[in-house]
Amino acid sequence: MIRKIMLLTLTVLLLVVTTGCQTNNDAELIGKVGLLVPKTINDQVWGTKGYKGMMKIQSQYGSEIFYKEGMDSQALVERAVEEFDHKGVTLVFGHGSEYSEYFNKIAPEYPDMHFVSFNGNATEKNTTSLKFESHAMGFFGGMTAAHASKTGTIGILATYKWQPEVKGFVEGAKFERPDIQVVTKYVDDWDDSEKALTLLESIIAQDADVVYPAGDGYNVPVIEKLKEQGLYAIGFVSDQSDLGKETVLTSTVQHVDKLYLLAATRFVEGELKSGNLHFDFQDGVISLSEFSPVLDKDFVNRINRDIDHYIETGKLPRKAEEKNERK
Repeated sequence: MIRKIMLLTLTVLLLVVTTGCQTNNDAELIGKVGLLVPKTINDQVWGTKGYKGMMKIQSQYGSEIFYKEGMDSQALVERAVEEFDHKGVTLVFGHGSEYSEYFNKIAPEYPDMHFVSFNGNATEKNTTSLKFESHAMGFFGGMTAAHASKTGTIGILATYKWQPEVKGFVEGAKFERPDIQVVTKYVDDWDDSEKALTLLESIIAQDADVVYPAGDGYNVPVIEKLKEQGLYAIGFVSDQSDLGKETVLTSTVQHVDKLYLLAATRFVEGELKSGNLHFDFQDGVISLSEFSPVLDKDFVNRINRDIDHYIETGKLPRKAEEKNERK
């Protein structure tokens, strides 16, 4: 009996030691990780998603993480990276497209660091830009908006003209309903809620009853205003059904936290390539959220088949006869 107890104790101790060694080994593989955000990690949208990504990395690899907020200039980024270097950070995330240029300038000075930005243009051998392929998510969002519209007019309140989801939204809307009218306005700033709400008024004045606010800094107040007026919205970046399932028909979700972990895993495995890397539905980092109960089941079933088809083939539905075949 005593021998059995001793054997069980030794087994438990061995498991503890082995698990601890594995965690330490994982932490050594990835090293320390740093995050730079242009504003704050407490905005509950883009910045918060970056911080959650760091939490996923810490949970998976037991790595020590550091972050700095308000990093919105070359000088501030340079000082932050110098501080990270002193702390032994080997992987740095810049949470935005602006960081690609910051990193391109300083990366040669830190050959033992790898710099990761989002939706930018990485040009150095130790820089990478992760890009969400957002055309398809916009397409499916446009399909949903057009199908739900009772007035025949929908709106997209985007930030910049270069956003791929803007073109995708229009194409998806026209595919679903060729006679649909799409009103498009641009805020030209991710966070200008006041301007966004003013532009929203002009969109609503043109009889739009579904609006896609494609800017994570202003989409919440826009959706709240749509809710007040009994209109519909397509959520952006996050699942925004918590703002009202009767208002938010679906959301085009970018799973930033999953992309962080994916990039970190590739870094650990020595497979994080330099340059610009593209990610879509097939990578598990983009999806549409659950559909609102106000949408009819036939449409929900059809668009889910279209999404599955896109994941499998990389092809969006294009012709009217294809839509009819999927009904």
